[in-house]
Amino acid sequence: MPGKVATFHPGPLRGDVGVPGDKSISHRALIVGARCAAPLRIANLNPGRDVQATRRALIALGVGISEVGGDVVVRPARLRSPDATLDCMNSGSTARMLLGACSGANVAARFDGDASLRRRPMEPVAAQLRAFGAKIETSNGHLPLELSGTPEVETRRFILLAPSAQVKSALLFAGLFAGVPVRVDGDRGSRDHTERLLDYLGARIEWTSRFAELSTAALASRDVAVAGDVSAAAFFVTAAAITPGSAITVRDVGVNPLRTGLFDALRAMGASIGLSDERLRCGEPLADVAVEYRPLTAAPIGADLALRAIDEIPLLAVAAAFATGTTTIDGIGDLRSKESDRVAAIERLLAAVGTRSVIERHRLAIVGGTTTSPGALVATHDDHRIAMAAAVLGCAAGPLAIDDDESLDVSFPGFMAALERLRDV
Repeated sequence: MPGKVATFHPGPLRGDVGVPGDKSISHRALIVGARCAAPLRIANLNPGRDVQATRRALIALGVGISEVGGDVVVRPARLRSPDATLDCMNSGSTARMLLGACSGANVAARFDGDASLRRRPMEPVAAQLRAFGAKIETSNGHLPLELSGTPEVETRRFILLAPSAQVKSALLFAGLFAGVPVRVDGDRGSRDHTERLLDYLGARIEWTSRFAELSTAALASRDVAVAGDVSAAAFFVTAAAITPGSAITVRDVGVNPLRTGLFDALRAMGASIGLSDERLRCGEPLADVAVEYRPLTAAPIGADLALRAIDEIPLLAVAAAFATGTTTIDGIGDLRSKESDRVAAIERLLAAVGTRSVIERHRLAIVGGTTTSPGALVATHDDHRIAMAAAVLGCAAGPLAIDDDESLDVSFPGFMAALERLRDV
């Protein structure tokens, strides 16, 4: 069922807010739970549709998953070939990382997803797993794809052609589920949630920003409490940073340095963002994030910083619209193949409020200044991050409407209610 039009109005945000469990960590915890020595209990699992796709696919693969006292318990099992197609819905994480796990487990499975996911590239991960020994046929490099099993493990050392946490994790999961050591080189600082989780659960793993090497090891079943999703927190952080009169604190946020590029970019533009109560939980750094409105100034954002904020580039573009001067963001090429063409979506979003942007190959330039909305309607193309970025833009420039609010449930079902609570304080 399609969603409905939703309108976002301007006004300051004040008070405290929490966010759902991290989506990236949630996918990984469910998958790793299937290989633990005993049932794995997960607290604060992300409730969105993407993680539900991974959960349902694992159940179809023979893994027992249940809810106990508000937590989710994964009962380990040898993966089996499913009776039906694995529906990855809109989740690239589900498709790519489970393809790695299934390849390692030597199962046969058909993977598919919705129209949006069918447009996203699967050949980069399929090609690496073929070298591992998996028999994979894609549909011209996309879903649907057929995995016919892995008759024999072949290559165990891989070189990434481009930094990708999902491809890297798929290869680590292939080794984990096959019970063989693997090494992945060629990374350039993509997120390391898989490595941290495996290390927390007792695996023998070494990693830097350039490589990850997993040795064979049994995994313990230590309880996992998922950190608050920094990508979800980013919407509130950006909204407060650009909306006069705002002052908020987002509680219990995962602040893995490979995921906080947005914070660093906003600080470079003059934003007031502070961390307190910093601590480590289940291998991941956590903190409370406090933000107060300050006028912003344009700044150059390099490709390495953009990589650490790859899911938050739409928000960075929104912030740039309110910064004095011209902000440049490098390294945006991968945004063409997300849930939507996010480069084009950013251009449309900014145009809706009169902000000019210029796209030159892998660089986006945004001319900031006076930004106001005449009540425009933005097409989201079923992309949850574009929908929520429009909400953030509306906080400072609104009123602004999105054509369909259904995609908000992908990662943050309670987003609109949380946003309104910050207005009511």
